[in-house]
Amino acid sequence: MTDLKLALLQCTSQPGDVLGNLQRLDHAAADAAAAGAHLLVTPEMFLTGYNIGATQAKVLAEATDGPRAQAVAAIARQHQIAIVFGHPEHDAADHIFNTAQCVDAQGHTLGTYRKTHLFGALDRSMFAPGAGDEPLFELHGWKLGLLICYDVEFPENTRRLALQGADLVVVPTANMADFDFVAQHLVPTRAYENQLFVAYANFCGREGDLAYGGLSCVAAPDGAGLVQAGRDTELLLADVTQAGLAAGRALNGHLAQCRMGE
Repeated sequence: MTDLKLALLQCTSQPGDVLGNLQRLDHAAADAAAAGAHLLVTPEMFLTGYNIGATQAKVLAEATDGPRAQAVAAIARQHQIAIVFGHPEHDAADHIFNTAQCVDAQGHTLGTYRKTHLFGALDRSMFAPGAGDEPLFELHGWKLGLLICYDVEFPENTRRLALQGADLVVVPTANMADFDFVAQHLVPTRAYENQLFVAYANFCGREGDLAYGGLSCVAAPDGAGLVQAGRDTELLLADVTQAGLAAGRALNGHLAQCRMGE
């Protein structure tokens, strides 16, 4: 395991503009790689926009190895950086999911995750819920798990990943300004109670009738906020370290004393 530098892209959403979003991703990946980052995290449904409606979600849905994912893989290879990105995905039965996917610096898919807890009428009109049974994956010796937005507000989700051995939970989100509590208080709590790092990447600005809150952040296993963005576009950088992980796990014994499954 080596220390990781994370880059979180906080930006406005450009709904329906897949080519434009891929260009933005290319620029962000170049900037993140130049800053020494190993992993770039984008907001929920970054490649297509989130507030796109059921018809567009179905039209834009692709498989996890489709042209969109291949384009992201090419960007990852070009800049030698791993990327977490979100998009609508369909399975063989044509169910549509809100999916986050991670590719490594060689463009290989390391892990995918389908959002399990759908928030509000918009989410439920576009997507089927995922099963929440995706395994952890490794990046530079770190064990990573993925959640999406509302998922992190249910403690069972992060705890499930922690009990599997996660060191870092990555959360692409499209959270509105009315729910600042999540970034400011709940994300650090999830990190503390599960003795791991949590990275939370949000949109900012407006997308149709939605006003996003920004405040992307990274929280440490001791509950400390390592970094937090403001309300505007920003490439947020944070170091997650082996020493920080060990110190957080020495601070309390939540996982060792957890009685789930007894």
